[in-house]
Amino acid sequence: MKKVKIICNPSSGRQLIQRRVDAICKILVDEGYTISKFITKKKNDAMFETIKCCKEDWDIIIACGGDGTVNEVAKGIVLGGRKIPVAILAAGTVNDFANYLDLPKSSKEFYELIENGNTLDVDLGKVRDEYFVNVAASGLLTNVGYQVQPEIKAVLGRMAYYLEGLKEIPKQKFRPIKVKFESEEYTKEEDILLFLLSNSSSIGGFKYLAPKAYISDGYLDSIIIKKSDVQDLVSIFISIFSGEHINHPNVEYFKTQKITVYTEEDAPIDIDGEYGGKLPATFEVVPNSFRIFVK
Repeated sequence: MKKVKIICNPSSGRQLIQRRVDAICKILVDEGYTISKFITKKKNDAMFETIKCCKEDWDIIIACGGDGTVNEVAKGIVLGGRKIPVAILAAGTVNDFANYLDLPKSSKEFYELIENGNTLDVDLGKVRDEYFVNVAASGLLTNVGYQVQPEIKAVLGRMAYYLEGLKEIPKQKFRPIKVKFESEEYTKEEDILLFLLSNSSSIGGFKYLAPKAYISDGYLDSIIIKKSDVQDLVSIFISIFSGEHINHPNVEYFKTQKITVYTEEDAPIDIDGEYGGKLPATFEVVPNSFRIFVK
């Protein structure tokens, strides 16, 4: 008899996810699983509960929420020291990681995902003492994710991010920041608008923002958008939908295992949609450190 811990963020998505969780719980109990549900109330609750699970005898964790919830569970797995397999039930405003994996959302298909038992050990990114499942970023509009209030995200969904982004554009005025990159693949000082390190190809709802990324290749994909005029930015933006933006002269794209980014400017870091401190910082990959259920 397998024991399943469900870690659920109640503020994620449009609240309808609770019905889906209840349906999944019923199927699991009917099929002989032992389940326990944990509801998060504040930041890091999911991480601490995951660490606790690692010290106990839980066989499976279901992470119900958006990228931020999955991030906390992944960090808990690393800190807990036991690679419990995690089933991701996408329920947040932005579910880039789950969408990249094309994970099921219906109750029956989600149960079958667990019952089939197919898992994959995927990479994580690390910056200082923080980990990221999908993306770390700094520069233009990267503060939008953690400025949107949870109750607004729950009501408006992805539109909340777009509205917050529109509010930020007049404030930031596309002002570049001067940074220095140091890695085996790329060492240079640049005036940039945006810097991203991605684990998957899907970022911010764009499926091909890091088109060559793969979650278990032992690398992070780096995207640097250099100082550009409005015309170039429009061209880059349009090309993102096909993944062709990486060929634009104002875009640098490469894979790396470790990179240090220096700046003397005030440059916050976004980690899976949450505030992650400020630059300068060193980012590195932690290979095969997070086990997830896949189709």
